[in-house]
Amino acid sequence: MNRAKFLAVAVAALAVGLTACSPGGSGEQNTVNNAQPPVVQDDSGGSAVDSPASDETRDETPSSTVAASPDEPVGDPLCKAADLALSFGEGDGATGGRYTPLIFTNTSSHNCVIQGFPGVSYVGGADGHQIGADAYRDGKKGGAVNMAPGDKASAMIKFTTVENYDPDECRMEVAKGLRIYPPQETASLFIPFDFEEHGCANPEKSQLSVQTIQAGVSQ
Repeated sequence: MNRAKFLAVAVAALAVGLTACSPGGSGEQNTVNNAQPPVVQDDSGGSAVDSPASDETRDETPSSTVAASPDEPVGDPLCKAADLALSFGEGDGATGGRYTPLIFTNTSSHNCVIQGFPGVSYVGGADGHQIGADAYRDGKKGGAVNMAPGDKASAMIKFTTVENYDPDECRMEVAKGLRIYPPQETASLFIPFDFEEHGCANPEKSQLSVQTIQAGVSQ
């Protein structure tokens, strides 16, 4: 064998040896690419899935399972503002105020779930501005209420008699109705008063409280 042919054979043999010994070959890289992306919890208790797999592995990678929020019902969706209509039930007098049920009716064509405390505040003026502080939550959060179309649920509201406060401290203002946020909803509803009602513009004055939503109409 001449010298040139001997050198060519030696170089080829060396290249084969290096390839066989190299760590992280094509099999290992495929395993990394086919790894299932993790599920990451966000601050709100929901979940977000990492970016999807590359085009080469999308068909081979099983889809991730997104964990449900602890407050999110399994099955029927949460009731949204667009699913609901508001009304007042029959009020009852109490020391320093009165209790009146705020009734939620499912006017949609599907079942939905409502749970917890609604957001409640007085509104007034032509611009619908908020008057004073939000209603504070009275008691513990109740269980989920499943509502079929036409079903009702309600939350008891206490209206404090603000006329008992010092007028200068209260800064009394005529309220035209209530702005209501269903639980876990960012869209609001408005229910007008068909009677004269006043609120305190001073946010330090307690004027409204609300209890958790219950099935049916609270008594």
